[in-house]
Amino acid sequence: MVELEQVGYRTGQKWVVRDINLKVEPRQFWMIVGPNGAGKSTLLRLISGELTPQMGRIRLFGRDISSYSAQQMARLRAYLQQKREVNFPFRALEIVLLGRYPHLNGSKETADDWAIARKCMEQVEADAFTERLYTTLSGGEASRVDLARILAQEPRLFLSDEPTNHLDPRHQVQTLDLCRSIARSGKSVIAAIHDLNLASMYADKVLILRDGNAVTAGSPETVFTPEQLESVYDLPFETLHSSSGRTVITPLAPTPQ
Repeated sequence: MVELEQVGYRTGQKWVVRDINLKVEPRQFWMIVGPNGAGKSTLLRLISGELTPQMGRIRLFGRDISSYSAQQMARLRAYLQQKREVNFPFRALEIVLLGRYPHLNGSKETADDWAIARKCMEQVEADAFTERLYTTLSGGEASRVDLARILAQEPRLFLSDEPTNHLDPRHQVQTLDLCRSIARSGKSVIAAIHDLNLASMYADKVLILRDGNAVTAGSPETVFTPEQLESVYDLPFETLHSSSGRTVITPLAPTPQ
């Protein structure tokens, strides 16, 4: 579904990401982790088609990403960016309805489009504020509306940069449960995230980046080791195994001198 070969992107003389190889199959939920400035957001922007790689190639569904038109890309993938600004007085439901735009072909929204938008708001528990202005929503409420918008887009590939930003623990879990169920339905999901424990809990595969380079990739159990994490974050870690079998990750404070 998604294949990256030796992908690189730079600004000026600095490589923001370099030599990235990645293959994401249907039914997989990948998470990208790493320190601030590791290149996580840039990599998502490259996969989304927003940026063009200056080295290597990206293929979506067997075709080079550059061969798709903007409308074709909008039908194939949805990208939920970390920073989202809407300054127009749109209702929350109208924001979600924007996700249907790639399917309209210049026509007006149908009753089915409105029904899909409402259903997607229900999925993320945002239906209580369908009529509220988007600009009046809290950060968490707006994040749920934005998630409903990309659900309404009905893509085959979901990309999300920090999908749990601004969300309380219950809605973090709900959002990642939804991402996992989307993957299990035959789609692919790739998300960048800082919370290593959420990545350990939900990811099928994890890609660790540092300074724009891929450090390692694999299952959470294999990549989240104390030695690996310390080499990436310059901080000691302890990992434990919970009763459910997942890896619990704890950063350790430096020993007082």
